[in-house]
This record gives sequence, structure tokens and C-alpha cells, in this order.
Amino acid sequence: MIVVTGGAGFIGSNLVKALNRRGLNEILVVDDFAGGDAKTEIETETKTKTKTKTKTETRDRNLTGLSISDYMDKHDFLKAVRCDRWPGRTPVSVVFHQGACTDTLSTDEAYLRENNYDYSEALYHFCEKHRAQYIYASSASVYGAGDVFVEAPQNESALNLYARSKLRFDEFVRAHPPEQFQCVGLRYFNVYGPREQHKARMASVPWHFFHQYGRDGRVRLFEGSGGYPDGEQRRDFISVEDVVAVNLFFMDHPSVNGIYNVGTGRSRSFNEVAVAVLNACRRHRGEAQITLARALEAGEIAYIPMPEALRGKYQSYTQANLEQLRGAGYAEAFLDIEQGVGNYVDELLGGERR
Repeated sequence: MIVVTGGAGFIGSNLVKALNRRGLNEILVVDDFAGGDAKTEIETETKTKTKTKTKTETRDRNLTGLSISDYMDKHDFLKAVRCDRWPGRTPVSVVFHQGACTDTLSTDEAYLRENNYDYSEALYHFCEKHRAQYIYASSASVYGAGDVFVEAPQNESALNLYARSKLRFDEFVRAHPPEQFQCVGLRYFNVYGPREQHKARMASVPWHFFHQYGRDGRVRLFEGSGGYPDGEQRRDFISVEDVVAVNLFFMDHPSVNGIYNVGTGRSRSFNEVAVAVLNACRRHRGEAQITLARALEAGEIAYIPMPEALRGKYQSYTQANLEQLRGAGYAEAFLDIEQGVGNYVDELLGGERR
């Protein structure tokens, strides 16, 4: 049995889809299925069209058409884990822990600790006892305002409570190195791609730019900050399909442990992302490609002040150092912004990928 927590979410549902492509469908999806009136259809081995009340309809659509063996509310699953009452019919082999509070602006420290630390620790002990592979989502936010993105304590300085909750679990793992089971932490940089529509304000930059452009005919970027000119703050943007590929690599290499950056290894400016979105949309309309200068002249890109809530808490630059990931044996190339965002816009527009 494979467990995917946050399995109805962004990265989790993309993982389930990739596992299905491998012919794997003995999967337990764990997510927040409590409350709400929306309904969705989830295909399972035992119930081909089982309906369940869910909390967020758009998120639950992520499971439509996927094949799983069961699903479980995150609270019930945690109780079962802590009581060591495994709910599955067969022993768990792998846990992909993607579930968490992903609101980087949250100020609810107790909620962040419960969802990002306590839950992760409980799963660590469960996998340790059952010798299951444990692959969990960490975050590049742990590097704070630093400019060295190497997986080492001296480079880590969380700027907010979200980042601190992620860093504390990484620190726990370092203090409790796994024995006789796999434990891998993946520090995601800026992930974008299909099945993130439920994330609203926490959705990716390309998602926001696409919808702004469709609604208003222009995209909005932050004015200069941190020594960077308007729109020139730089992040390492990575496609979710590359993130999924890294997860599956570690599943395929159960003897490898550690904490690893998951980015492309190349930072790109917000201006470049905006232009990539504009050009992907223009290509669909049969229009000529546009440059940054021309987009500014045409008013298709505009700059807005940095929100007060982000001042002093904003990463103006990130770029994953991939030495440890490559050293672990991951050799695949990563999609660049032009290809990855182009593919994403194709899917958002309901067209065929290039």
C-alpha cells in the first residue's frame, strides 16, 4: 500500500496520477475530507463511483479519473497512526507526505505546529516502526533571505512561522537519522502546474499571471525590493511534473536518505515568467511573441507596491543548489520556464501540450 497525504491537493494528486501511469493503484489518499456540501466522484478498486462529502469542491476534482484503493480524512488517519492501527488491507510500503498547512502568511503558530511538525513526526515514527519509505515535503522557505541554498544549517534562517515549522521538522530528522528505513525530505522551490486551482492566493505565480491576464488583459508584478528593480526579483520556478519525477526517483532508490533541494538550479525573474505566460497565451491566439519592453509599452505588465504583510518577509532571490540531488543519482534535466509554463498554459486553455 502506498499512502499519499495531501493526496487531493496539488502535488499529491499529481503524484497519484504518476503512480497510476506506472500501473500502481493500491493507494490510500489522505486529505481533509471533513465537512462541506460539495461532492465528487472518486474511482476506487472496490467502489467505482463512490461519492463523499468534501470540504473544497475544486480541490476534490483533482481526484476525478484517478484510481485509488481508498481515501481517509487526515484526522482519522493521524489517530490510526498514533494508535498504530494501520487501516489498510495490506502493509504500507511508502508514505508520500505532501499534506501540510501551505499558507506561508499564516500567523497561527499552534495550527502550523500541529499540521507541519506534529503530523510529520508521527508519520516518521510510524514509518520507522513499519520500515516503510518516508518521503516528505519540506520547503525552500527555510533558507530565508540568504543567498546560499545548500542543505546545511548555517544557510537556514526562517523568515516566518510557516518556514519555521518546516525547518523544525528538518532539524528533527537530522537529530534522528533513520535506521533500517528510508527518510527523505524534499525542499520544494516555487512549484507550478496543473491541479493547483484550489490553492487560491497561495497558488503559483504562473497561475496568478494567467488568470490576471485573462481577466484584466495585464499581469501585476511587485515593484523593486531587496535591491532588485521592478519585477526583477528572482525565484527558482519548477514544474510539478519535475517535482513528481524526483519523488518517484527516491521511491525507486529506498537506500538513499537525506534532505534535498528540488528546483531547477536556475533562478528566473518574475518579468521572465510574466513574458512566458503572455507569449503562451498569444501563441494560442495566433499572435506574434512579445518582449518585456513591448509588454510594458502595451500595458500588459504593470508593477504594484509590495504588500505590507510581506515587507521584510519576502524571498527576493532563490536558486536551488543541486549538488546533493545530483550526488544522490538524480540525473534528469528540468523544464525551463518557457517550456514548463507553455505546457501549463496549454492545459489551462484546454489545448494539447506542445
